[in-house]
This record gives sequence, structure tokens and C-alpha cells, in this order.
Amino acid sequence: MIVITAPTGNIGRHLMSLLLASAPERGEELRVIVRDPARLPDAVRDSVEVITGSHGDPAVVDRAFAGADAVFWLVPPDAARTPEDAYRGFTRPAANALAAHGVGHVVGVSALGRGTPAAARAGLVTASLAMDDLLAETGAAHRALACPSFFENLLEEAGPIRERGVFSDLVDADRAAPMAAVADIAAAAAGLLLDRSWTGTGSVPVLGPRDVSPNDLARIMTERLGLPVRYERQTPDDLRAALAGHGLDPAFVEGIVDMKRAKDDGLDAGVTRTPDTASPTTFEQWCTQVLGPAVLS
Repeated sequence: MIVITAPTGNIGRHLMSLLLASAPERGEELRVIVRDPARLPDAVRDSVEVITGSHGDPAVVDRAFAGADAVFWLVPPDAARTPEDAYRGFTRPAANALAAHGVGHVVGVSALGRGTPAAARAGLVTASLAMDDLLAETGAAHRALACPSFFENLLEEAGPIRERGVFSDLVDADRAAPMAAVADIAAAAAGLLLDRSWTGTGSVPVLGPRDVSPNDLARIMTERLGLPVRYERQTPDDLRAALAGHGLDPAFVEGIVDMKRAKDDGLDAGVTRTPDTASPTTFEQWCTQVLGPAVLS
């Protein structure tokens, strides 16, 4: 029995597709935790056991983890909380349930940065790494998917790219760093969930095929979208003002700013890319297949 949290999210949707294609032939049953079952595609809803509710609810995870062999753990974004509460606080009921039910394996979505000088001052990433520590203390074998920034983050910039040919961030325009597609992160998760021969605790980096800078992204977008795109570097105060306008918790806003500052200081540069840590989707492919339709529609 594999339990999947956040099955309707960006990573979860891809993961469900992969597991539905492979789990039955391996004798694996699937169970999902979802707030609104109507958001599940019919093919998913008809093929899995559905537990309705939030996976931050102690009663829900207690019910969902009973009889489970493995859990896919992903904390949903909650900008109304502090980073510590949004990650470690949200995860604590699940950690208790994992230990109580003796769940054998947990695969969680986390971040790069552990062991780097910036890890202790990286805002949301610092909170995510603390969440990993909590999961590792449950007695379950645990693998944290250590992720860089997602290509999909750029979908939030589709409007400015379409209207002004601009996207923005805090990092230096020439700061090359790993980036990855959520589909590749889901594939890494599926592999770990279906082959549970691993033991102990550790991380599995998902680094994309190569490092790219904002200037690289702008050049590729210009080529692939057929319109001029440039990068505009924000200041921390610009970002704070933009985020505060959306009603986010002030501590969560600082968590985002600190994370982006840490990335500019090399937070994501602590892992060497190898055949085992690279993932296949290039930004060129993703730009054509995903960003292009969002910008040009």
C-alpha cells in the first residue's frame, strides 16, 4: 500500500499517472489523501482508495497511514503560516502517525542546500530541511528529494512575459544554478516508492540536465517563444512589497526573501551533477511544451 499526499498538485498529478501505470502489476494498492475528491480525474478516483481531508490533520493521517508500506509526503504551500509552522508544524501529525503505524518508507519533497553555508539562513529551505529531520526521526526509511527551483515557477511569470517580455527574480543575471521539471521530480519519487529496497535516511538530488542562469532562460525563451524576453533583477524590498500585497504572513514573506537571497549565495550549488543526480528534461523542451502554450494562448 502506497499513500500519496497532494495528488492533485503539480508533482502529484505526474506521480499519480506514473503509479497508476506501474503499481497494479507490482501488487501495490494506492491510497490518496485529498481535501476535495472532485478534483481527482475520474480515472484516478476510480482506481484508488480516497481519504478525504487535510494531511495536516492528525485524524486524517492516522486513518490514511494504517496498513501503509510507503508514503509520498509533500507539504502544500501555506503562506498564512510562519515557515516553521508551514513545514515542521504541518508535518508533525504525520510524523507521529508514521511512527505509530510502523510505516516502512517515506519519500518527501524537499530542497537542495543541506551542508552549505547558506542552509541555516535560507528561509523556506531551512524550514524544509528541518521537516526532513523530523521525518527521519520516525523510524521509517526516508529519502528527501532535494530539489532546486522548478521550471514551473516561471508559469507565474506568464503574464509579464506575454505583456512586457519580462520575468524577474532576486538572483544575479549570470548566476547559473540547477533547475528541474516537476515531471522529473515525480519520476524520481515513483522509482523510490515502487522499489523499496533502500534503507536508512538520506537525500536524492534532482538537478536537471545542466545549470542555467536567468540570462540563459531569457535567451532560450526568446528563441522558443518567438518574442523578445529579458530578465529584470528585483531588490528584496521590491519582492517584499509584491508579496505583502497578496496578504502573506510577514514571516513567510521573509522566508521567501531569505530563500532567494541564499540561492544567490550558492545554496543550490552544493551537489555535483552526475548521471544519478541529473534529470532529463531540458529547459528548451519544457519551454516549448509547457511555458509556450501558457504565454502564447
